[in-house]
Amino acid sequence: MALSGCAANGMDMGMGGTGQTPASLAEDARIGRAVLPAQTPRAELLQPWTGPYQGVPPWDKVTAPKLREAILEGIELQRAEIAAIANQADDPTFANTLVPYQMAGEPLDRASSIFGVMTQNIGSDDYQAVDTEVSPLLSAAGDEIIFNEALFARIRAVADNAGRMGLTPEQTRYAERTRDAFVRNGAALDAAGKAELGRINTALSNAFTSFSQKVVNDEKTWTVIPTEAGMAGMPESNKAAAAAAARARNLDGWVIVNTRSSVDPFLTFADDRDLREQVWRKFVNRGDNGDANDTNAIIAEIVKLRAERAKLLGFPHHAAWRMQDTMARTPEAAMDLMMRVWAPAKARVAEEVADMRAIAGHDIEPWDYLYYAEKVRKQKYDLDQNELKPYFELNNVRAGSFEMARRLYGFTFERLPQGTVPVWHPDVVVYEVKDHGQHAGLYYADDYARPGKRSGAWMTSYRGYSTYDGVKNVLASNNNNFIKAEGDAPVLISLDDAETLFHEFGHALHYLSYRITYPGLGGTPRDYVEYPSQVHEHWVLSRPILDGYMKHVETGQPMPQTLVDKVEASQTFNQGYATVSYLSSALVDMDLHTRADPPTDPDAFERESLERYGMPKEIVMRHRLPQFNHLFTSDAYSAGYYSYLWSEVMDADTWAYFEESGDVFNPDIAARYKAIILSEGNSSDRGEAYRRFRGRDPDVAALLKVRGFPTN
Repeated sequence: MALSGCAANGMDMGMGGTGQTPASLAEDARIGRAVLPAQTPRAELLQPWTGPYQGVPPWDKVTAPKLREAILEGIELQRAEIAAIANQADDPTFANTLVPYQMAGEPLDRASSIFGVMTQNIGSDDYQAVDTEVSPLLSAAGDEIIFNEALFARIRAVADNAGRMGLTPEQTRYAERTRDAFVRNGAALDAAGKAELGRINTALSNAFTSFSQKVVNDEKTWTVIPTEAGMAGMPESNKAAAAAAARARNLDGWVIVNTRSSVDPFLTFADDRDLREQVWRKFVNRGDNGDANDTNAIIAEIVKLRAERAKLLGFPHHAAWRMQDTMARTPEAAMDLMMRVWAPAKARVAEEVADMRAIAGHDIEPWDYLYYAEKVRKQKYDLDQNELKPYFELNNVRAGSFEMARRLYGFTFERLPQGTVPVWHPDVVVYEVKDHGQHAGLYYADDYARPGKRSGAWMTSYRGYSTYDGVKNVLASNNNNFIKAEGDAPVLISLDDAETLFHEFGHALHYLSYRITYPGLGGTPRDYVEYPSQVHEHWVLSRPILDGYMKHVETGQPMPQTLVDKVEASQTFNQGYATVSYLSSALVDMDLHTRADPPTDPDAFERESLERYGMPKEIVMRHRLPQFNHLFTSDAYSAGYYSYLWSEVMDADTWAYFEESGDVFNPDIAARYKAIILSEGNSSDRGEAYRRFRGRDPDVAALLKVRGFPTN
């Protein structure tokens, strides 16, 4: 059932048992299946997945017309299933209401998984057209379920009477969370209120799609560097990638594509200041050029609609509504943490700028910051980023991430021969995942940038672990935007890129670790979900991973300890920039979404908000509003970008736990981390789970220490 959240996740460790036997689960599943009408989908992309590994998505059969057909039919099939659940004559029980509710919409779920990949990883015009057509229809279908009074009455009856019905703690939590989610999303509104909410949600869906497509279109642009002199200072691997990007576009010279993975190296190493400014301006003005891809009007419409929805649902603003199901609970709690970090971060920026100005001999502009930071790094720590890149060859970094997973959790990854299972692009590589020798699922790696592919890095799941209807394995992917080298040339990435790869892999490990009974208890609060991914970044520079995998691409030697010492000595270097760049985006997000009367001019609001917070002029937000995909392609991170910082408090405290044990691969801590933090999904309160793991609440001092800020 698509509406119930992540339909992939799992847990049976650390829960003390669910009180249900396989026989009782099977009986519940039998009852649930019996409630649903027998239906045979016509569309090819709605059929159960076939082939090895419990069936895999048929990427080789996907076309835009087939996908459109599948989604339209899938909505109708789901509608019939929901009607069957809602209109039963029998009194509501967990087995005849909550179980079939999770089962409902399985064909549509399969098509939706394919839909997400084709729009985000391929993004060609034909899939964008399907996205534009079906996204509002999917939104309306979701509203139709929430607004179904008979269905809501049955769900509420089960949740309100869980004790009398003898539900297990896990069943009770799922029933109550489902009831509460229905209420949060308008199930208790009167008919007029539901009609208005449906209008708002459909309008938002249209706006999200339009925003996403405009930003992607702006990221299809590039800057041509016509002469080799313009590439002076650039590492050879980056020059080669830029030359390949030019040839791929039938251009002479070098091309800096308008995505972060291409722009950041240029801003860091290119000597030509005028070209750095040109590349920087093109990048930070994505969606903000007054042309067909300008997003400002869409942003104004989105925040207006969000404010209307919050008011309709009884909340003072969008942030209050969004944060009901988070660890922070309130905007004030999130702001308290952000402001505790903001002041020392700004102070550190002033120190960093002073160091850079001494070398540059002029004021530092935003397009200078990364460039002169490297000069200071070299001066202070005798460390050049170019010394590091030869140790981070992409295939070796991924192999190192697999070794981390094996040593910590018992996962192994075996690459499948090409053609074993279908993929959506020839660049995609697939691995079979085993957990202590037992099959756990498949892991898809889609590493390279391409026109139409969404920028950044992310994790996706296509099927998640659950046991209520037989054990389901996990299908997960990591998606990056590294610049592909020509031929057999190695793809060398930065330390920051390596940490990003481990970060996204941490999301995949979270899903692969799930041992839950009910899919509806997959997924975790927004300000928790980044925690398991962020903590895994720390293992990149652990000695066992360096010695085994991060070997020099030419000499084959592991990174020497002297170089590691330099890296570690500089770990808090440039943390002013990193923190202010990120945190300014989080603060503006919260400022924007705590307004009862949202602004109509996003550009002006962004400037005014940053001025109130005292944003250093030498830095720009990591994500300016006109290209802030986290906020405006869905509701997922809106009033929630702070969550990375909230998660980092737990991340830093957890890493300190491993370090203090004397072994960063401590098997006892790792086993408890997997059992309590990763495997349980959302089957228990996540704050309570952290206390079970760590023995106390997380300590914010660990975060301040990691960033090199005062802890008092």
